Amino acid sequence: MRRIAWCAVILLGCSLYARAQKVTPAADVLGAHLNYGRGCSACHAPHSGAAGNGSSRFSARAAGDVALWGEDVTGLYGKTITSGGGQFVEVLPSSMSAGTPDVTGMLTCLSCHDGNYASSSMMQNRVYESLPPTYGNHNSIPTLLGTGGLMAGSYLNQHPVGLSAAIHCGGQEGWDCTQGEGVISMTGAKSSQFVHNYGFFVKPGIYNNTAVVVCTTCHDPHLMNAFSIAPGSKSGMTPGVYPTMFFLRGPYNPASTSTGANTTAQFCRQCHAAESNEANGATSIGTIL
Repeated sequence: MRRIAWCAVILLGCSLYARAQKVTPAADVLGAHLNYGRGCSACHAPHSGAAGNGSSRFSARAAGDVALWGEDVTGLYGKTITSGGGQFVEVLPSSMSAGTPDVTGMLTCLSCHDGNYASSSMMQNRVYESLPPTYGNHNSIPTLLGTGGLMAGSYLNQHPVGLSAAIHCGGQEGWDCTQGEGVISMTGAKSSQFVHNYGFFVKPGIYNNTAVVVCTTCHDPHLMNAFSIAPGSKSGMTPGVYPTMFFLRGPYNPASTSTGANTTAQFCRQCHAAESNEANGATSIGTIL
């Protein structure tokens, strides 16, 4: 009897270990942002900003004053980006010292990811991640924004972004949340249930005491394939490391083989409440990994 009990314990331990291995990143968490071996210094120059990285000798020195940024952003200063089908117009800052969330939340990202106003800085525009079959098999992906529309320089097919892309509580699309000084509190009956079922991991920028969408709202540039839910998190999901893709801030696993797997939808529902289970009365479905 004692031997059977010990076998059960061993099997349980093996099961838990196997489960943990499923969420252990199989590659460096920086992923594509290892920048073909150059690593952190490709974006963050330890000395002299973009000049220190060889990107620009004179015009972009001030970029290094913010987050030790090492890429040339001057080609983006003051440029207009119209996203979300033409409804959202963003005039980019004219300097890195503007103090608005689109500095570190957009300018820095676009210095590498814009194929219209900025150079493509080390970008190969090829798939880095292993995509599930449902995503197709094209090797070239539109990671250079402003080049994937019907005409050169079009950003109309990009998700709304910028200081005018506000996140609202209430209404037909919003959660029953509250917002104070740009900080969203998911405290309503439906929004708190969603946090229990998934979480609220996005990081909106704050402009004029309003939550706004910038690139880093959804993307964490330092973690491509792993997302950690820490003990004490408001999320009701079990603390641990979960698979993600595309540098997204939350569990997001389109490769899951579980029936009804929905982490990819849950991620978007953090802002798009009307498409959630909780807002439509299905509070018990939860997150299926």
